[in-house]
Amino acid sequence: MSENDQAGAPRLALVTGASRGLGAALAEGLALRGYHVLAVARTVGALEELDDRIRAAGGQATLAPMDVTEPAAMQQMVQAIASRWGGLDLWAHCAVHAAPMSPAPHIEGRDWTKSMLVNVEVTRGLIALLEPVLRQKQGTALFFDDARGGQKFFGAYGATKAAQIALARSWQAETVSTGPRILIDAPAPMPTAVRARFYPGEDRAALTPCKDEAARILSLL
Repeated sequence: MSENDQAGAPRLALVTGASRGLGAALAEGLALRGYHVLAVARTVGALEELDDRIRAAGGQATLAPMDVTEPAAMQQMVQAIASRWGGLDLWAHCAVHAAPMSPAPHIEGRDWTKSMLVNVEVTRGLIALLEPVLRQKQGTALFFDDARGGQKFFGAYGATKAAQIALARSWQAETVSTGPRILIDAPAPMPTAVRARFYPGEDRAALTPCKDEAARILSLL
């Protein structure tokens, strides 16, 4: 994990899946609101571009070019959060795998396996790892619903995204009295790479800009 200047940032926000789309927009919005952003994604170049934008706006970030599917890397990250920052104020979970649309009988095994890993198992693992550091600061976890479960041709994505949100709702119900705070939002359609895979010919100009949705979501905090 490569650390940038973090002086004077009392609040820490972790964004998993921060390199583009809503994750990047949330990271920028959080930095503008005074958070030190811990940005996690696999794509180094996109993370560096995000860091440039955050710094140009006067914000601060730490880049973590990691794969959320690697448990050892995630454990290392959480250890750094505990030792360097003494806890976590906010976690925004934007990492997702969008398997190709397919009739249910034709879903490829590797697409199903990766969807289960990224959308369900990774979420379970991160909840277990991050709950203690979120509780240290009575923090908030953000999840994003995309209700495709049961829709035609969305078998792998819809089923695993629904499972992810069901898990988040269970955690939400369990922590009402104890914390951390769990927020689940359903963003408006945005011109993201994930949506483009599902609707390649769509008029992207008619969709809600990611920055606008990020601002609305952050107003809920």
